[in-house]
Amino acid sequence: MLHQFSRNELAVGKDGLEILKNTTVAILGIGGVGSFAVEALARSGVGTLILVDKDDIDITNVNRQIHALLSTVGEQKVDAMKKRIFDINPDCEVIALKMFYTEETYQDFFAYKPDYVIDASDTIIYKIHLMKECLIRNIPIISSMGAANKMDPTRFQIADISKTHTDPLAKVIRTKLKKEGIRKGIPVIFSDESPIVPFDEVTKVVGNQDADIRKAKFPPSSNAFVPSTAGLIAASWVVREALKEIKIKRVND
Repeated sequence: MLHQFSRNELAVGKDGLEILKNTTVAILGIGGVGSFAVEALARSGVGTLILVDKDDIDITNVNRQIHALLSTVGEQKVDAMKKRIFDINPDCEVIALKMFYTEETYQDFFAYKPDYVIDASDTIIYKIHLMKECLIRNIPIISSMGAANKMDPTRFQIADISKTHTDPLAKVIRTKLKKEGIRKGIPVIFSDESPIVPFDEVTKVVGNQDADIRKAKFPPSSNAFVPSTAGLIAASWVVREALKEIKIKRVND
């Protein structure tokens, strides 16, 4: 009988679908990268999704976040995403955690025992904390580096953090990880595109010049096609990792 995952089943078989159904994936940051990762995982038949984000949908999210519509502005991101998932796969268990990952909340997060973690968060110190904890706990993680201030989604690639270049965020994280004694072992999604410089006159209007937080004062540019691509790459990595033992046939085999 046909079902919403019939086309997936053609590629990965019944066993593959069963593996995904019994897989738990946590996504930290349900924004431009994370929302597309979540949607792709839901459409792949992943059985349990842990969504971690405390933010509400803002009008400026509509240009790039899959749950962000004029009709959803003001809703909590995890709630809006949960509704979408239910309409894709009512059997998917969605754990919506209305919090940010911090040193105060990380134990609550890991209590849900994810099989895989997608890091689509923004805060550097907590990205590093998450990476360290996943290494300690032997939980596979893939982390998204910078997706803002870029225009070419074809420049993304997956590499070990030690092999990254060009991306300013990756450089900072690489340096800080070295100070923690970690030089490699974290797969990341990064772009070798040199970041663009936002228009000054627009920044003055869009940014909050009185804000203490740099990101609020100088908001980065974004679009629909770059962060979404990073999210889809992250979801693909998780699915392929989960199905490593499934023999997928190819034309040239």
